Amino acid sequence: MNDVIKQKLNNISECSGVYIMKDADGTVIYVGKAKNLKNRVSQYFQNTQKQAKVQAMVEHIADFEYFITLSEQDAFALENNLIKKFQPFYNILLKDSKTFAYIKTNLKEDYPRFEITRKIKKDGSKYFGPYINGIAAKDVLNLLNLAFPVRKCKEKMGKKRARACLNYSIGLCKAPCMQYIDKSYYRKIVDEAVEFLKGNDNQVEAIITEKMQNYAQAENFEKALEMREHLKIIKKLKAKVVANLPRDLSLDAFAYVTDGEAGAVCALTLRSGKILGIEDFSINDASISDSESLQNFIIAYYKNKQIPDQIIVNLPMDNMDDFNEYLQSSFQKSTFVSCPKIALKNQIIKMAEENAREHLFKRVREDKLKFKRTLGALINLKNVLNLPQIPKRIECYDISNISGTNKVASMVVFENGEPARKMYRKFKIKTVEGSNDFASLEETLTRRLNELDKQEDESFSKRPDLIMIDGGKGQLSTCYNVLQNSKHSSIKMISLAEKFEEVYLPNKSTPLMLKRTGEELKLLIRIRDEAHRFAITFHRSLRGKSAISDPLDDIKGVGRAKRIALYKQFKTLTNIKSASVEELALVKGIHKDLAKTIFEYFHE
Repeated sequence: MNDVIKQKLNNISECSGVYIMKDADGTVIYVGKAKNLKNRVSQYFQNTQKQAKVQAMVEHIADFEYFITLSEQDAFALENNLIKKFQPFYNILLKDSKTFAYIKTNLKEDYPRFEITRKIKKDGSKYFGPYINGIAAKDVLNLLNLAFPVRKCKEKMGKKRARACLNYSIGLCKAPCMQYIDKSYYRKIVDEAVEFLKGNDNQVEAIITEKMQNYAQAENFEKALEMREHLKIIKKLKAKVVANLPRDLSLDAFAYVTDGEAGAVCALTLRSGKILGIEDFSINDASISDSESLQNFIIAYYKNKQIPDQIIVNLPMDNMDDFNEYLQSSFQKSTFVSCPKIALKNQIIKMAEENAREHLFKRVREDKLKFKRTLGALINLKNVLNLPQIPKRIECYDISNISGTNKVASMVVFENGEPARKMYRKFKIKTVEGSNDFASLEETLTRRLNELDKQEDESFSKRPDLIMIDGGKGQLSTCYNVLQNSKHSSIKMISLAEKFEEVYLPNKSTPLMLKRTGEELKLLIRIRDEAHRFAITFHRSLRGKSAISDPLDDIKGVGRAKRIALYKQFKTLTNIKSASVEELALVKGIHKDLAKTIFEYFHE
């Protein structure tokens, strides 16, 4: 613990609020909340036994800040906003959280329709789902439309159309747009459809079975087989019913387990007595308590999903009332979170807990391996290269050409040890004659650093922590001179020579030989090979284009119409090249000055 932290701990308030932990670079690495800021923040720095995941975060803390809030509900909200803003490494970040499909209907309309949506809006509509784990929303909607003649069109009701659509003709709709059905009868059909979406499959199964039998008797076997496929979907829906659960029970269950280093959460979705889905997540969260980790996960989980009325969890929470109030105010729904003790819901929680443990056992090794290959390798790289900070953004440059033609350069970017492909950039070499990789690298790096000053491009505007050159001592010296003559001389630079995988450092004649089995060298090789691949791919695409390009395209003033006229007159490019200015000027649309330009292009 440094002196800055010691002094801040003495002065920190005992109010509720939010705290942010920073590393030596000033990067926010964790955001947390507390009823008592002084007690909670002090816990991190006390000389007591901590879980490995917490200790790993504490070792990187160089400073912290805090914000006082009026209540813990306000602390929940502020913490959530700060996590979105800073994306800290030691917080739960479900960046790839899926948006599941729901079936939506607005029962406030006179003639409601049913549609699939992935966006939950506070528009008064009723949502059914989510549909996951082998049940497709479109299949459920097809079943509904087959069994119940509700409208499919998006037409505004009230204006009478000229005629009913095809759905009316084939018996799939009662044509409310033509006012062929009154509101009360239509509402009865809608209510039956809603019951189906709530889990009452029997009526739909009977309707589809009757249709299948009728088609079979009429020897329309293609349609009969189609109905049989629909019955298979109903069977799949029925198979998700859990024995002894009430048909009206709908909730989400969350179970969190940890081995001290890694954590896993199982999210179980139960709707109308059916388990619609079970998802497992590996999480990296440095909260002091497991219940707080679970709370943070639940908040992140519902970013793109509809929150149910009931949520059950496997861990008791000290601030359960505050958490409930926060969810209800954030999602404007009477959601209630509880840690169940009754046998029925406890059975569901145990099922989720077993899934979480299984996931933790299987995935923890994969997650640890990924950490070693990415962030772990970057930490090692910082140490072996004696860098001032972890090189979270590494840019690598490579040149590709054949005999000095179609010269190109690639810039690949790795962020946090993984390729950031949206940040890749490519260069056509403009000022270098012939095959000169040194001059090409000099031009490329000069242009890249100039773009950093402009702050216009999303990738170019980001400052790299480390620049890597594909090559040896010579390539590094050339690029390092460019760097030193720019405004950005403090950026660190290395090169990697391919034959023996030697790492060259500026102003050092002897290369650094990293351990061949070390993850830091493997990471550098992956980055270098990716730069090489990207450069070659770009070079090949240019070669392909130049092979089919026409030199006339490069002459200013010669467009498509004039090019066609030239070929019509002279038949071949060779004849055009050998034509005189006077002959060229005779072509329709080619005036004398343009004829002179064309002639000079081929006779420089």
